[in-house]
Amino acid sequence: MMRTFYNQMWARAHAEGKRISPFVVVICFRLFLLSTLTIMATGPAQAATANVAVAANFRGVLAEIARLFMQHSGHEIVISSGSTGKLYTQIRYGAPYDVFLAADQTRPAALIRQGVAVAGSRFTYARGKLVLYSRDAGLTDRLAHKLKQGHWTRLAMANPLIAPYGRAGQQVIEKITDLRFDHLVAKGRILQADNITQAYQFAMTGHADMAFVALSQVKTGEGGDYWIIPETHYDPVLQDAVLLRRGAENPAATAFLEYLKDERTRSLIRGYGYEMVGQDRTVTEN
Repeated sequence: MMRTFYNQMWARAHAEGKRISPFVVVICFRLFLLSTLTIMATGPAQAATANVAVAANFRGVLAEIARLFMQHSGHEIVISSGSTGKLYTQIRYGAPYDVFLAADQTRPAALIRQGVAVAGSRFTYARGKLVLYSRDAGLTDRLAHKLKQGHWTRLAMANPLIAPYGRAGQQVIEKITDLRFDHLVAKGRILQADNITQAYQFAMTGHADMAFVALSQVKTGEGGDYWIIPETHYDPVLQDAVLLRRGAENPAATAFLEYLKDERTRSLIRGYGYEMVGQDRTVTEN
């Protein structure tokens, strides 16, 4: 390699009618070698991998965002999804996640108080919408009536104790019907799922007549019908993101959270049926 470098320099100097010192050749070669090694060392090292834990309702949206982010940045995103409550428990017990995209505000805030997440990193990335879904088409105008009158055998929903959308579904039942939620559970009329994705599958496969799911799920699904439930019937489903301590020094994790705030990403999220909460999305900790 050194000989080739010397011959190239000598040929260039000879063509220009100049003389070149062997000492200069050695210095130039060392600088060339140093710059080459620097490029080799820093190029791949700039790419990193972030493990993102995401609430089940946002799994499909995140897959699209992650694909675009990886094309844009060169970083890699590994996605794990589940109910917000179960992911929170996993994180508390040391699961190797760098970023947490919850379906509520309570658990990201708790992780910050517990020192598991980075203070000042929490922000609301979406406001979710709850719908009542049936795989039977043509029921849009009748789904609300069927729910209010109790004209159904089994209703699927995520477990309210671990899933914010499940809690929202329980609030709807308690607000617009005369039915007692605990009685419905005891009678087997409520089919509680581990997460909102499973609740959707129960309704799609006919294991339940209807299901409380996220608008984003039915917008990308096939078949069936749904009723967009007025937001006055349940508490706002504000979904917060937070940087976990494990990802504090991970360039992929920090870059991904910034990408999530980008207006183009926000526009994509809106397209899936979510609402934004304004330009100032950072949440102030008490």
